[in-house]
Amino acid sequence: MTLPLAAAIEPLSQLFLGNTVQAWGIALGTAAAAFLALVLVRRVAIRKFEKAAPRTPTHVDDLAVAQLKSTRYFFLLVLSLELGSLMLEQPVSTKITLRTFTVIATLVQVGLWLTEFVRFWAEEVGERSGGDAGSRMTISVVAWVGRVVLWTIVLLLVLENLGVDVTALVTGLGIGGVAVALSVQNVLGDVFAALSIMLDKPFVVGDQIDIGGIVGTVEDIGMKSTRLRSVTGELVIVSNGDLLKSRIRNNQRAQERRVLFTIGVVYSTPPDTLARIPTMIEQIIAAQENTRFDRSHFSAFGDSGLLFETVYHITNRDYKSFMDAQQQIYLELARRFAAEHIDFAFPTRTVLLSGAGVGDAMPSGRERDALATRVATRGSARVEG
Repeated sequence: MTLPLAAAIEPLSQLFLGNTVQAWGIALGTAAAAFLALVLVRRVAIRKFEKAAPRTPTHVDDLAVAQLKSTRYFFLLVLSLELGSLMLEQPVSTKITLRTFTVIATLVQVGLWLTEFVRFWAEEVGERSGGDAGSRMTISVVAWVGRVVLWTIVLLLVLENLGVDVTALVTGLGIGGVAVALSVQNVLGDVFAALSIMLDKPFVVGDQIDIGGIVGTVEDIGMKSTRLRSVTGELVIVSNGDLLKSRIRNNQRAQERRVLFTIGVVYSTPPDTLARIPTMIEQIIAAQENTRFDRSHFSAFGDSGLLFETVYHITNRDYKSFMDAQQQIYLELARRFAAEHIDFAFPTRTVLLSGAGVGDAMPSGRERDALATRVATRGSARVEG
């Protein structure tokens, strides 16, 4: 019995890469058991927290579930192999290599955990903002910048563990970054302008804005340019740098729309009638929906008529409501003026005919018509002899 047992044990005592076959078996078994145990613990923990999360008022359970789900199997496998390697006799160089690989895997996993935390934070803060598009945009930009900074740090730490001189690398990247920045300064200017737009929020997606006479609805705010859908239908693309240099009118955030218009009546209008015109205009405006009358005054003696300046407000931001109200006001003014026999003024010019002697007869009506210069934009010019 002794000889067969010894013969069976003898292969296990043979050396393989500095360790017995038995030691390798124990190490692999330990690593496999550790990996299965970690995977099992991960799954059980996820199920337990998912069941408990809906019943708790806090979001800690949701964060725990998100962090557990972001734990990658490669990280659990590396930890298991590290644990199994403790059962083996290893040279110092091999231990250092395995430890470096474990540290790199841990750094990557920590980066994944922190990335998930940033994403979870952005979602939570976005929900608390009440669905405001500008706040969500700002939060998404901050989260994006946070992820870039995070993974930059992780990359530098990984390179440092691989033996790369990070100080020299950072210095070289700094010098190269300056050269690149100078060559692409316009692009970088647009990128920083995009960050300024997203943080300062002069407008958000969906706002109607006016940029130097271009009126359109914001469809997208990119890192290089902003896209507007103009009122005439075409897509207008404006670089973010040029956008911030312009005066931007955000029609979407207007509480009211102030409207000023001027009308003129002919000089032959009686003074009593002139005095009734502001009251007449006020009555017409007050009868319209979504309007608030401000003032109406006899404002000036114009070149071709007596001018009345009127100001009123549209109490909503809808451009169609403004145009509907303005149309009704103008139509009603035309009707009331026609009923009151009030004539609108139009540009005219009086031409004095000279060249005839003192005793000469004045030109006839037909001759005056031939000599007169007609400059009226509406109707006929009136010539006075």
